[in-house]
Amino acid sequence: MRTTDPILTGGRDQRSRRAAPGRSSATAPTSPTPTAPQVVVLAAGMGTRLGRKLPKPLTPLMDGRSIMQQQLEGIRTVFGDATPITAVVGYRAKAVMRAQPDLLFAFNPDFAVTNTSQSLLRALRTSQPGGVLWLNGDVVFDPAVLDHAAPLVQADESFVCVDTSTVADEEVKYTLDADGFVRELSKTVAGGLGEAVGINYVSGADKAALIEHLSACEASDYFERGMELAIQRAGVRFRPLDISRFSAVEIDFDDDLQRANTWLGSRAALEPLASELR
Repeated sequence: MRTTDPILTGGRDQRSRRAAPGRSSATAPTSPTPTAPQVVVLAAGMGTRLGRKLPKPLTPLMDGRSIMQQQLEGIRTVFGDATPITAVVGYRAKAVMRAQPDLLFAFNPDFAVTNTSQSLLRALRTSQPGGVLWLNGDVVFDPAVLDHAAPLVQADESFVCVDTSTVADEEVKYTLDADGFVRELSKTVAGGLGEAVGINYVSGADKAALIEHLSACEASDYFERGMELAIQRAGVRFRPLDISRFSAVEIDFDDDLQRANTWLGSRAALEPLASELR
């Protein structure tokens, strides 16, 4: 479980848009939509810890959307409706494809015996030239995370979204090198500075090295192992992007789902007040 707690945020969603400081929504100019990156959603896993029959990305949330729908709406709100999105599917692939027929799909036939390193590898190998933004298919997050990340996406700079407010033993943690870039990235990191939240970007220039080192991973490895190998062996530099002030919950267990629903409910309750303040 990777979580951040804040409820009041400046993120956009399909029900609210940001106004410039000191302006009402009636007079504020529309924020320009960043150029859309290629996006990959890793949705092949079986989600056994959550204990649902549906693929975890199709788990319903309290607002009626699935986890995947909440993700897709955030992506399209920030980067535009034409954003190219590929879902890597495996477990009950047809259910995911029926639920989101407008996506592109990559299939991991070995989903039952492989981990996210192999799903990401399949997606990157079939991607178009340029950078790729990817996320785990079980993260419920504030669209403000992507707003915050957009400048680095536009600069085509590789990054890892991190939460510095928590460092749980069972989560993927990170350390930094002398220049402030990620040095270590795994669940076994000692002295971690925070947690990776499962939203990352690899630049067009770094993608080939990441593909090479994902290929060197064991089938059971998380994709973070491929990133760590690319850092150590090819000198790839991933900038840590602190998203601690925003809300993000990775859904591993029922408690995580409850936290995500609590955040969504609180956000929905605050929307009328936010509208009055614009």
